[in-house]
Order: sequence, then structure tokens, then C-alpha cells
Amino acid sequence: MRRLLDGLYSAAAAVAAAFMVGLLIMVLLSIAGRQLGFHLPGTDAYAGYLMAGSGFLALAHTLKRGEHIRVTLLLHHLSGRARRAMELWALGAGALLAMLFAWYSVRLAWQSHLFNDISTSNDATPLWLPQLGMALGAVVMALACMDEWVLEWRGLRQAESSTEALRNE
Repeated sequence: MRRLLDGLYSAAAAVAAAFMVGLLIMVLLSIAGRQLGFHLPGTDAYAGYLMAGSGFLALAHTLKRGEHIRVTLLLHHLSGRARRAMELWALGAGALLAMLFAWYSVRLAWQSHLFNDISTSNDATPLWLPQLGMALGAVVMALACMDEWVLEWRGLRQAESSTEALRNE
């Protein structure tokens, strides 16, 4: 199960990276179009869709690597059972919020599909397509939050913390 979940988080991160490459291509096409006198309709909208999808699909991988910003001021003053209880509470609240966000994201994409909702820009993209990236990213994030909570509850969580602050000059 661990390998499957880690593979899911890595796959979502890989798709997020591919979306970032797509975003770069859309921006470069838009710049080239302005410089060379041609226009590709929808490049701005697609760049936005790709950026949103990339951000959401990368959430779980970022969480599992310990790269999300956490306010640990209170945790540093706690130890033992109190610290573990606070970790469980925080992870549980995060998991609950992530599950709610996932539910409403999936519901939004589904309703956009049912109502044949399209974007108002000149590309007229069915909105459920870009919303799907957000919904999938939110679902994977909810799974990652629940995974972290279960690991903490079982005493197996190894909270990785970023050493980025240690590397600044």
C-alpha cells in the first residue's frame, strides 16, 4: 500500500511538472505570436488552466516531502503526549478540510460537465476539463493528508522538515 500511495504522489507531481512545461509552451507561443504578428486564440486561458492544474497536482507531493509551510511556534513548546495530540489535531483538521475541498472540487467539475459549462473567453473550452486537474489534485491531497494522519496515529510518521532555511545566505 505504501508503494502505491507514494507512486500516486509521484505520478501527480510528474503530471504537475508536465503541466508546467505546457504552461511554458503557452507563454512562449503567446510571446512569439506578439513578436511575429500571429495570434493563437486561447493561449492565455490555457496557460491559466495549466498553472492551476499544476499547483493542485503538486500539493500532495509537497506535503509528503515536508515542504508545506507550517506554523510550528506552538509545537516547539510542547513535548510528549501534548505534542502528539496537537499533531493529530492539526493533521486531522487538515485532512477534514482537504476532504471537503476535494468533495466540492469534484462536484464542481461534475456539475460543469452536466451543464455543459464553457469558458467565456474565445476558446470556449468545456470548463470541466481544466477543473479536472484541480479536482484530481484535491483528491490526491486529501489522500495524502489522511495518510499523514494515519501514520502519526500509528506512530510511524517521520515528519520531514525542509532545510531550505538553513541554506540561505
